[in-house]
Amino acid sequence: MQGRSQLLPLLRTPLLGELLAWLYLHPERDYSGAELARILGVSASTISREADALIVAGLVTGQRRGNLRLLRADVTNRLARPLTELLALTYGPSAVLTELLAALHGVAEAYIYGSWAARYAGEAGPPPHDVDVLIVGDADPDDVADLARTAESRLGREVNAHQVSVSAWHTPGDDPFLTSVRSRPLFRLGDPDEVAAGP
Repeated sequence: MQGRSQLLPLLRTPLLGELLAWLYLHPERDYSGAELARILGVSASTISREADALIVAGLVTGQRRGNLRLLRADVTNRLARPLTELLALTYGPSAVLTELLAALHGVAEAYIYGSWAARYAGEAGPPPHDVDVLIVGDADPDDVADLARTAESRLGREVNAHQVSVSAWHTPGDDPFLTSVRSRPLFRLGDPDEVAAGP
């Protein structure tokens, strides 16, 4: 996706926001460029170019382990705390929800829709105040509610989780809600290989 981020306009691209959010909201571990490329759905060379610039800026550290360069948020940087807060409020939903969904059984697909997805897609407008999540599958409704509460506490904003069956999502018929969701921007969450498909 090209063009300046509408979620955090001081960033030149949405990818930069996603990359920084993933690293700063998971500061306890290292990621290889290939792992980040898979998570974010871009090429390893794209991640490598972005990482080079972030390392020079002192926002990310790169440590060699054999042939791998492992990347991690540089939490010793004076900008780390305010940057983490900014990223949690803007790009945090993608990183936090993907992580939480990986542990939720019965999820076939999951999407962010509504104002956050619209801003991510580049539509101008006010910053989103909440996050709307569509979970497709037969996950336990109590587990979905727990996921929403956990995400709310980590993101500091309301998370609205709506669940539909696989058949309803793929054959929406005259459902006005699904028709509306499908007509607007959607942000797909998670690596399809990582989102739990069942027990």
